[in-house]
Amino acid sequence: MPKVLISDKLSPAAAEIFKNRGIDVDIKTGLSKEELIDIIGDYDGLAVRSATKATPPVLAAAKNLKVIGRAGIGVDNIDVKEATNKGICVMNTPFGNSITTAEHAIAMMFAVARQIPEANGSTHAGKWEKSRFMGVELTSKTLGVIGCGNIGSIVASRALGLKMKVVAFDPFLTPERAEELRVEKVELDDLLARADFITLHTPLTDKTRDILNAENLAKTKQGVRIINCARGGLIMEQALKDALDSGHVAGAALDVFAEEPAKENILFGHPNVVVTPHLGASTTEAQENVALQVAEQMSDFLIDGSVQNALNMPSISPEEAPVLRPYVKLSEQLGLFAGQLIESAVKEVRIEYEGECAGYNTQALESAAIAGLLSPTVTEVNMVNARAVAESRGIQITETKRPQAGVYESYMRVFVTTEKQTRSVAGTVFSDGLPRIIQVKGINMDAELTSNMLYITNEDKPGFIGSLGTVLGDAGVNIASFNLGRAEEGGDAIALISVDTPVDDAVLEKVRALPMVGQAKALAF
Repeated sequence: MPKVLISDKLSPAAAEIFKNRGIDVDIKTGLSKEELIDIIGDYDGLAVRSATKATPPVLAAAKNLKVIGRAGIGVDNIDVKEATNKGICVMNTPFGNSITTAEHAIAMMFAVARQIPEANGSTHAGKWEKSRFMGVELTSKTLGVIGCGNIGSIVASRALGLKMKVVAFDPFLTPERAEELRVEKVELDDLLARADFITLHTPLTDKTRDILNAENLAKTKQGVRIINCARGGLIMEQALKDALDSGHVAGAALDVFAEEPAKENILFGHPNVVVTPHLGASTTEAQENVALQVAEQMSDFLIDGSVQNALNMPSISPEEAPVLRPYVKLSEQLGLFAGQLIESAVKEVRIEYEGECAGYNTQALESAAIAGLLSPTVTEVNMVNARAVAESRGIQITETKRPQAGVYESYMRVFVTTEKQTRSVAGTVFSDGLPRIIQVKGINMDAELTSNMLYITNEDKPGFIGSLGTVLGDAGVNIASFNLGRAEEGGDAIALISVDTPVDDAVLEKVRALPMVGQAKALAF
């Protein structure tokens, strides 16, 4: 009988689900790190929220642990990489608290618009300062939504119900999806200049960190009000305080902070700032939903091996795993290759399967490809929820299957159509079990993907390789392998170069400045 430890406070219904599925369950909350290490070796599953820390020492002691289930989205308290190394599946519940978080953002918008917390404190103190608290209406105001995915789209819907105008910035929001949501898709600078209220609903990535910095805050409308119920680190807190002090920003409502738990913060005590202690997911309904969902997912995994919402493994049955594993890796790398090249919203993804792989579980392969495609910009995406995330962004997904027609026993090609163009990348798995890229944008080549690579489009003319080698050599970048392909002699060509170390922006600019270079990007796999 599998055995599960619930180490954080969950709905009692979660324990009942485990018991009803024939799983032995213990509830032991508030354990110290040492206490958890002492007992974790007895369990097959660990169900947590955010208090329990699944650190390397804990995972090292978890000799029998097969799955960790996080009742919620964020897994900052779980060392996913180490869990993967230990063969432990990590699951979360990415959509269980979307409505709750969206509603909290709307509540925070009302609170900052009408200065409700300050007015409440003043009235409780018997001051009756009616003239002090002059608010603003939401009706007819423009709400700028930064990140119009699952939660952002719900916020947009609620705002439209309040008769607000909604503009949205999201590189992955297609015009068709924007029309369906009845929002206007705009660029970030346009949103900053037009919005009366700005609400953030984007994950924290290298591209979104400090997205509201001093420079961008200066571009906002005088008197703007800002709401963040997404992730701390999206707003540069000192810059926000300066803008509040100057009066350029009229108010801010924050549920998340750069450092949490936030016992101290430069924004605390500011009269125009409303703060809550990361309550976005804190409703009875949301807590119940995520608890039930994680218990069901963990039970399915422990009993029959099915996988849902896993962060570190695809949705593959145990019988399929040996055959599919290299093709899942290939699919993910094809998607990741394309995802690092695109610069505008994805409208459609078409995947071609030819030969043996056309008869495999292509749903798993599709999920891996879409997860790879979206992973550069969407931190919560995984091989199981990839289609749902894509569909929430209005991305159409189609597939084509054909019997073997070429020289390869199995062949996959991913077409990605954006607002500007269609790109394609194809690959196969050789007898050594390693994925290979065999075609990019219709140009044939043979390249094994490595951790650090350089992608270059260029004119097929003498001198290019020498000039490129000089630039990389002068920068101390060592070339591990050099793969070339061209459409025709003297025509368009592609270089895919494996390097020992990442290529920084300064070196990339020098490569782009070479006369025959059209595009140059650093890729990571």
